[in-house]
Amino acid sequence: MDVGACGLRYELLAELGEGAYGKVYKAREVGEDGRLLAVKKLNIRADTCDSGIPPFMLREVALLRKMKYFNHPNVVELLDASAIMEGRHLDLTVVFEYIDQDLAAYLSINSASGLPRNNIKDVMHQLMQGLDFLVTHMVLHRDLKPENILISSRGEVKIADFGLARVYSFNGALTPGVVSLWYRAPEVLLNSVYMFSVDVWSAGCIFAELFLLRPLFKGFSEMQQLKKIFEVIGLPDEEEWPQDSPVPYSPSWGPKSSSPELLPSLSPDECDLLFKCLTFTPSKRISAAEALTHSFFSKN
Repeated sequence: MDVGACGLRYELLAELGEGAYGKVYKAREVGEDGRLLAVKKLNIRADTCDSGIPPFMLREVALLRKMKYFNHPNVVELLDASAIMEGRHLDLTVVFEYIDQDLAAYLSINSASGLPRNNIKDVMHQLMQGLDFLVTHMVLHRDLKPENILISSRGEVKIADFGLARVYSFNGALTPGVVSLWYRAPEVLLNSVYMFSVDVWSAGCIFAELFLLRPLFKGFSEMQQLKKIFEVIGLPDEEEWPQDSPVPYSPSWGPKSSSPELLPSLSPDECDLLFKCLTFTPSKRISAAEALTHSFFSKN
């Protein structure tokens, strides 16, 4: 039996996965409730992290501790965190609520029949609610993708994995190497300034994937990713190109007009919301709060 820093007692049941720093386990809390838990156990050599706990873990724990008090239903709940130095190794344990699967697994299970429209609407509504909550607390997730969105057997959607997340500061520089390539907004690909709208772009990519059951933009380099984006949304006018980008504008990037016919199964409301999420200029891109009032969610 393991005991967390907050006195949370649990038993490990099974290994769920392994990463660069450690393993993730399924566990059960000891006691009357016996609720299921997800436990990250990381073992880090001191000489690989001279400053102590890796920054990405500090950020994730700090952000989730801050948001825990609001108990938002669409953000994964942090239950416990502890760090123990043993010799030249740092043992870090982080305990979360247990959710059955991530969205990538959910899509693979439904790949044969496709997702019903009501399921797509429900997933996107919960995702936008979670994003709106993050914006309210000035948090950029910066790595939204199906693997980082959890969905329970009851259909609860929760944003997870805040290792790349940041609290936005108006005078702080943000690093360009964020967001998995297929879900990366144009302004990040162009090494330009970015804000909360990068997460809405990623949500738009996920929205399309719920229909297609495959990534919409599947590039293998940043340049190829940009070209695939412009094949769908159309190449913007030169005056829309970010002036701080080191990448020069060129008409050869792609066609000038968008290609909604690449997604023929979408209704007008679905297509409208998708292209508002996938708008090139960040300031013109729909916000999560605006998306929640879109007719796609209000119509039966």
